[in-house]
Amino acid sequence: MSGSLWLKPPGPGSGPGSGSGTLPAIPRPRTGDPGPAADPMDELAERLDVFIASAVHPDEIAAVLESDGMTDEYIRLTYGRDDSFALAEELYARVPRSFPEPGPAPDPWRVSLAACLLRGVIFALPGLAYLLGAPLLEGPQDRLGLPAGTLTLLAGALIGWVWDQTLSHRAYSWLGLGDRAAAGRTLLVGAPVGALLGTAAALAVPGGPPFSYAFAAGQALYVGAATVLLVLGRERLLLAALAPMAVGALAVLVVDLPVPVRVTLLVVSLLAACTLAVRELPLADGLRTAAHRIRGWATRRPARVGPVRWQMLRGAEEEHTPRGPRLGDSVPFGVFGLGTGLLVLYAALGEVLAGGPAEAVAAPSAVALTLSMGPAEWLLHRFRSGSLSGLQGARSPRQFRARMLTTLTRCLSTYLAVLLALGVTGTLLWPGAPGLTGVRVATLLLLGAVMWSGLLLQSFGAVRPAAVVCASAAVAQSLALLTGLGQPRVVQLVVAGTAAAALATLVCLLLGRATAHR
Repeated sequence: MSGSLWLKPPGPGSGPGSGSGTLPAIPRPRTGDPGPAADPMDELAERLDVFIASAVHPDEIAAVLESDGMTDEYIRLTYGRDDSFALAEELYARVPRSFPEPGPAPDPWRVSLAACLLRGVIFALPGLAYLLGAPLLEGPQDRLGLPAGTLTLLAGALIGWVWDQTLSHRAYSWLGLGDRAAAGRTLLVGAPVGALLGTAAALAVPGGPPFSYAFAAGQALYVGAATVLLVLGRERLLLAALAPMAVGALAVLVVDLPVPVRVTLLVVSLLAACTLAVRELPLADGLRTAAHRIRGWATRRPARVGPVRWQMLRGAEEEHTPRGPRLGDSVPFGVFGLGTGLLVLYAALGEVLAGGPAEAVAAPSAVALTLSMGPAEWLLHRFRSGSLSGLQGARSPRQFRARMLTTLTRCLSTYLAVLLALGVTGTLLWPGAPGLTGVRVATLLLLGAVMWSGLLLQSFGAVRPAAVVCASAAVAQSLALLTGLGQPRVVQLVVAGTAAAALATLVCLLLGRATAHR
């Protein structure tokens, strides 16, 4: 080890005095040399800069590294760290925290305002049929002081409304499962049954003029046809079917049409709506399915127990057929429709039903609530859109709750402003309508808050508490009406205010959590 370090033996010209005996020259960098290699840690940090900056814990970075296919051996060879967690901790410490605002995300709740307004008009447009049929409904007032045939028509309309709310939910449930054929079969069976129930309810009310029963039967048929077309998204077809009746009703305001013309216009619109609804239904498929089930019932044999291996996979009592939406899930929607329908009915006729004069009928309030369902539907979608945006931008549960409440206040205030404008306009245009006093305005707005809050809870799947509140309010007002407890206007105000407060509490409790909006 003490020998010379020269590997080449000295030769001529290689001695200490020669130039060749000196140390080799230090190499100079070549032209265009990129220099020393970049630190792989810097390259990795630059590539994952956005994600690392927004991470709240190093484990988030480790998960991304592992999902990128980086094994511990690769990390040791490339970055000189033991594993992905050690590398993630260093990247987390190297890159400063930064939480950029999320970019614009697709909004699944964006809907057309025109489409919602069209639905609101369609909801209210059938009321013009009463203008055409008014001469045929003339007669002495009933025992409650209402115009002849009013109770007959209200009974049929209310029962039909409750049934079709339940039917609509079941059909929409099938559509949500992607089975349009099953939704069509549901409507094919349910719509005629609803028409029969509405007609039977009208016939059960005695003392009406003869034409009122025929009018109630046509009303029940129309409700069933309209349910089919609205559920299947055929609003424009329904509007076209209502056009003859609507034109005739507007003409009545200018000229007195003969009775045969009035009846013809009503029948034409009814037949058009029914024909369009039947065209949308799978009639042939429904008949084949019914015949197949009848044959199956006739030839049904006792089911045999399957092999043990099959029983291990599925219980012996379990049905081996695909399940659809449960019938019980649609019942609360009918209860909700019954409660809100009675509240609207009492808002229009509460004073008359309590023994007040016939001039106290507040029909503009009922019309305003019906027309407002179009804007209400659009504002429900706006709330879902705003809550989704708040969910994406909030940094804490408290911040999300504040954003949700802000969106809720804005949407509800807008709806109440629209409802008030409709109520004032209807009162000014309706001949002989009672004036909008402070109590009437407060009752109308509180009732609007009840309906919109109930629909909001319904849209989030919390239909049962909404149905309980609305049905309880309707029962309380019915009991007060039957027992003569309190002044009708005060009772309506108290009941509507209590229901609105209860629903507002439910909305804050159920929708204040971020998990309810996912």
